[in-house]
Amino acid sequence: MDANVCYGQSDVGIAEDAAAVAARIAPLLPAAAPFYSSPLTRCRLLAEALHPAPRFDERLRELAFGRWEMRTWDDIGRDAVDAWAADPLHYAAHGGESIAMLRRRAAACAREIGARHDEAVLVIHAGVMKALAVELLGLPDAAWFSTSFVFGSVTLIEDGRLVWQNK
Repeated sequence: MDANVCYGQSDVGIAEDAAAVAARIAPLLPAAAPFYSSPLTRCRLLAEALHPAPRFDERLRELAFGRWEMRTWDDIGRDAVDAWAADPLHYAAHGGESIAMLRRRAAACAREIGARHDEAVLVIHAGVMKALAVELLGLPDAAWFSTSFVFGSVTLIEDGRLVWQNK
């Protein structure tokens, strides 16, 4: 996907081979744990390569950019991007959702999964992972901006602590 294109919940393809990524990270994951994933292709393909029966939850989809989806940042316009940049935690004038809204829905999903299972694997988008890391680690909202995750990385958060992350 072109880096100049804004996409979140648009169902775009995956940049890496899911089977190759799965082969690399599967040994790091608890095989007996249930797997939950975003239903979007870029997570779904990896989840299916990692587990014979992953569960898909709409609340694990990436941030919704509304009218901005699949438009170039230049096409969106400088004024609109500047308005978003001024308060991205709460900005949703594009008709999508704010980062705070993403955090609430992802956290609700994670709490439900946590109530059902002692451990679970989530195959999720970077924005969702950032939102959950901030939530589960008890960090301030602004930590969302300094947190980053890459496709195919594994992170273990347990009891409010970052236990381990492969790089």
